[in-house]
Amino acid sequence: MVGYRRNRIAGATYFFTVTLRDRRSDLLVREIDALRDAWRAAARRVPHTVIAAAVLPEHLHAVIRMEDDAANYPRLWQDIKKGFTRRTSEPGSPSAWQPRYWERTVRDEEELQALVDYVHINPVKHGLVGAVAEWPYSTFHRYVSNGWLPLDWAAAPDVGGRFGER
Repeated sequence: MVGYRRNRIAGATYFFTVTLRDRRSDLLVREIDALRDAWRAAARRVPHTVIAAAVLPEHLHAVIRMEDDAANYPRLWQDIKKGFTRRTSEPGSPSAWQPRYWERTVRDEEELQALVDYVHINPVKHGLVGAVAEWPYSTFHRYVSNGWLPLDWAAAPDVGGRFGER
């Protein structure tokens, strides 16, 4: 078995992509309340702050600052995945999730901003909506209500930018 090395730094911020096994599924948005409940339960065990997140039908992206001394994001994702599976599957059914996830340590403020933008623009990039504001499963709406972004952010048809790519 491959031994994965994870960069775990207390107080660090990470970018995650977590995916379902079936890339044609819409389970995450169809069962969004179960995902939210599983995430809330996991947050009670593994302290963290969600800086940005977008849930798409079969995967999600999140930028998270770990608030625990161990930066135990492996346990966070394990708890979220197990909690969601318990809420949405028959007992004994296999997990809908891919067994692993992709994570990246955020190195600086410029990268953080690019990744937050990437998370928020992702539903548009996948062709799910024409404007970021149209996608309901995103922290973009929190950014708008806090005055951090305008409602029409990235709404122009010729929107350009580095949205997370280097």
